[in-house]
Amino acid sequence: MSSVPWSRFDPATDTLTLILHVQPGARSTGVAGRHGDSLKVRLAAPPVEGQANIALLAFLAEAFGVSRRDVCLRRGEISRHKEILIRGPRRRPDLDW
Repeated sequence: MSSVPWSRFDPATDTLTLILHVQPGARSTGVAGRHGDSLKVRLAAPPVEGQANIALLAFLAEAFGVSRRDVCLRRGEISRHKEILIRGPRRRPDLDW
């Protein structure tokens, strides 16, 4: 069980759910720490035509060692607050974020 409110791992389905606050148009892409009950992620991609969402999913796929198809945007397509589902994470960098 996770001790942070923005990360939940379900061993029965081998899925990780992340609650994120995303800041598009940043200087660089990376994790910026906690934002309330969410994890703040800064993205270098602009918030235009889904570019930030694409960059976010690619960033998370690489960080968790999964393919892009294993990362799903469940909620928040046009919002800064997003719920992400990661299937079968091979790495768990969220434990150190």
